[in-house]
Amino acid sequence: MKTNDYEARLAREREEIDRIDRELLPLFIQRMRCSERVAELKREAGAPVLSVQREREILERVSREAGEFGGGAAALYQEIMAISRARQHQLLDRDSPLRDLERTARRELPSPLGRVVCQGVEGAYSHKAARSLFGGVPVSFVPQFSQVFEEVEQGALGVLPVENSAAGSVTAVYDLILQYRFFIAGAVDVRVEHCIAAAEAGPVARVLSHPQALSQCSDYISAHGLETEEFSNTAAAAEYVAKERPRGTAAICSKEAAQRWGLTVLAEGVQNVKNNTTRFVAVSKEAVLPEEANKISLCFSLPHTTGSLYNILQRFAVGGLNLTKIESRPIPGRSFEYDFYLDFTGSIHNPGTLDLICALQAELPRFSFLGNYSEAAPD
Repeated sequence: MKTNDYEARLAREREEIDRIDRELLPLFIQRMRCSERVAELKREAGAPVLSVQREREILERVSREAGEFGGGAAALYQEIMAISRARQHQLLDRDSPLRDLERTARRELPSPLGRVVCQGVEGAYSHKAARSLFGGVPVSFVPQFSQVFEEVEQGALGVLPVENSAAGSVTAVYDLILQYRFFIAGAVDVRVEHCIAAAEAGPVARVLSHPQALSQCSDYISAHGLETEEFSNTAAAAEYVAKERPRGTAAICSKEAAQRWGLTVLAEGVQNVKNNTTRFVAVSKEAVLPEEANKISLCFSLPHTTGSLYNILQRFAVGGLNLTKIESRPIPGRSFEYDFYLDFTGSIHNPGTLDLICALQAELPRFSFLGNYSEAAPD
């Protein structure tokens, strides 16, 4: 086909597409106005915005009538109905609890700050994260992640690891976040630089550390033929080695922890990935929603319908919101049912973002807003 012929025929087809689009847009606006009138009827009747049965019937009909384009037609109508629901929620959910929270929540942490609690012992990476978040505030330590949440229940701020750039998510912490549904009040990325530290110089046959740290240093461990033993925390492993002085045993921990417990550093930078970072969050029982906050966390489960997760994620894309994390965790006591944890960039103080979150809260099972906060860069 000659270039001139191609350009001419393409221009004619594009003119036809433009004509069709000009006809579609007024129809879309008419449909949205109709949705607004439906919202008023639902307000008067006290009916919910979402009608699963009606949407299912519409999707089945358009899929059937569109023939070979049935899948695409169903996807198009799913998006149209999601936009319509969003508009109805915007009109009907003006007094939702989440809007009240956005208006009334404090914009900064209380001063004085109160108790800060981490899992582990002094010198742990959680301790470093707490100092990055809260400066020189005294930090208390407990042995287990669950105990941090118990302390938060009593009014403390908890600092916990949630994700490592090399080893992935700390699933035990995500499970506790989904169990307690406290608020995230801040986050910080901490550089992780592990060392091998022992009570004295000499050959090492076994290393102790947290499972994440052992995973992050697996190349070094394998190359040196070391046995491993899991410990509750990297700094706790250092404390144990310092106090018990087991022969041929070392801790994998930070250099700061080794120095704190008087250990001899035998090797530095033993993690697989040199640019290794762990993300920590500060958890609070009370919501704190700074005006400059730029990250939002949610959790929810999904109805058992085809494409339900896709439909939810598509709504973030339509709103121009960038998803940065999605994590699924089994719901305790339910077979093959999951809660989803979601992070995305945005501010709850933005009206469009608040509208979306309120709509999701009204539609999704087990929905919780987990906070709007800022995340500090690696130290």
